Formats: sequence, structure tokens, C-alpha cells
Amino acid sequence: MKEADFFLLYQVTYSSNEFRVKAYMYLPEGCIISSPCHKQETEERIGTYNTSSLHDVKFRLLASRYPPTQIDNHKQESWPVLIYCRGGLGNYGGVKTAWVEQFAHKGYIVFAPSYRGNEGSEGRDEYGGHDIEDVRAAYRLVQALPYADSSRISLMGFSRGAINAVHTATFFNEGPHHVHKLVLWSGVADVERTYQERTDLRRTLKRILGGSPRSVPEAYLARSPLAAASKLRCPVLIMHGTEDTQVNYSHGTRMYHWLKRRGIEVTFHAYGGQNHWFNDNIHAAAVNNMFDWLASP
Repeated sequence: MKEADFFLLYQVTYSSNEFRVKAYMYLPEGCIISSPCHKQETEERIGTYNTSSLHDVKFRLLASRYPPTQIDNHKQESWPVLIYCRGGLGNYGGVKTAWVEQFAHKGYIVFAPSYRGNEGSEGRDEYGGHDIEDVRAAYRLVQALPYADSSRISLMGFSRGAINAVHTATFFNEGPHHVHKLVLWSGVADVERTYQERTDLRRTLKRILGGSPRSVPEAYLARSPLAAASKLRCPVLIMHGTEDTQVNYSHGTRMYHWLKRRGIEVTFHAYGGQNHWFNDNIHAAAVNNMFDWLASP
């Protein structure tokens, strides 16, 4: 697959429940927001959608790698979409814009929610609680974009983002605009196990979830992708490093075997010797493998 040389980066502000939340959106080469889809105002190029499906969605251009002579280049009518669900919690983690730029170079519209409580978004990050609605709202938003292929909207959850990605995929699991494919990269599968394994996170998890797994088991179960996995209908790709010290490799293998036993189409890519973050060469190969899988029938 030939990688694109140009992109546009927007900050998007949209509604999720009663909150206004932020996201990043990258557009690949040839995909240009233009009137009437996007009204450009002032030198900052701030636009607002006013359609029945997109209420007060604002786009602000942050960066452009288009030469001025090519800004009106349109190569096709619609593009596949990847919604990237970031990992971490609060200021720890965040949307890795370098990653999202890599993804956009593969010819995808990439939409990356920051989640409520982060990067200027209203509300509070609940580690896969009500912030899941931020991803569901993002899914509805990209479905309505006139330059997006609504039949090819996929989700990628990295680390904690696997919680948000899985619960969104199970929500949009039928009908003509169901989730196309799901990628779980170094993804959390069992939040109670995360509590047991990550002693450094226990105080934070108890504060966010309202207690320990013993005192509020329902809060941990409700967030765990394994608990919702039987509702998945789309193909799933699991990518995990065998030496992951933040989300143990067993999260990936347990999710794989759980899905396999239930007859859900699932592929597993193990990356030997890799930690939570892969080294540069392996990361580049993993990105290529992911997009080859996304593009496959």
C-alpha cells in the first residue's frame, strides 16, 4: 500500500451526553473538508456542522502538510475510517498524534477521542465508565461525515483504550453501519487482573471505580472487555508484546482464546520480546500488519 505524503490535522469539539469533548481528526491525502460540509471562518479555520446528525461539531485546523497548490485535490469520494482509542488515564497517556499521523498516511480518516476530562474536554475520565459514550458519539459523528465510508469504520484500542473500543464495537454490532473491524493493541482484557498486576495503579483504580474489586466487583466487571466479548460480531485482531510489563501478555491470549471458543473471527499477532511500546522497527512493521489486515476481505 502506497503511503500518502500529505495530511490535514483538525481538533474536533463534539457533544457526548451533556459534555463537550475533544478529539483529533487526521484526513489523508485527497480528503479535503470543503463547503458546505465545512465552513471556514477566520484565519484559524474554525467550522461548525449544523446537520441533524452532527449537532454543533466544531473543527479547528491545527496543521496541514498540503502544498497550497494541492489543497483542492480530491481523489475519491469516501475514505475508510479508523477510530483510535488512546490508552492511559488523565495526563498519563494521551492521544499519540505521531501514531495517528502514521495511520492517516495509510489512506484512512483517523479520529482519536481524548475522552472527557482530558485535553480541555469537560467531565471526568472514568477509565471505561461513562467515557465510553465519548467513543460511541465519535462513531455516530464519523458515520455522518460525507467523505467517510460508513461501511468501513473500524476501531483500534491501545492499552486501556481496548475497554472503550470493545464496548463500542458491541454497541454497534448489527445493522448496515456496524463496526467493520476491531484491533486490540496491547489491550486490557480484565480490569480486575489489571488491579492485581499493577500495584502502582491500585490507588487510582480504587478512586476512579469506587473501591477495590472485592468491594465493588460490578464496577470492574462492567469495564472488562472479556465480560462483553461474547457480543462482538466483527473480526478482531489482537496484537501484544510477549514481554509487556504494563498489560501482561496473558490479557491478549485470554481474549484470543475466549473469542475463539465462541466462534468469533479472531487473529492473534504476538510480538516476541516486545514490551508495552514496541521498538521503532517492530512498531512500523506492526502498523503495516494492522493495515494489511484491515484492508483484507
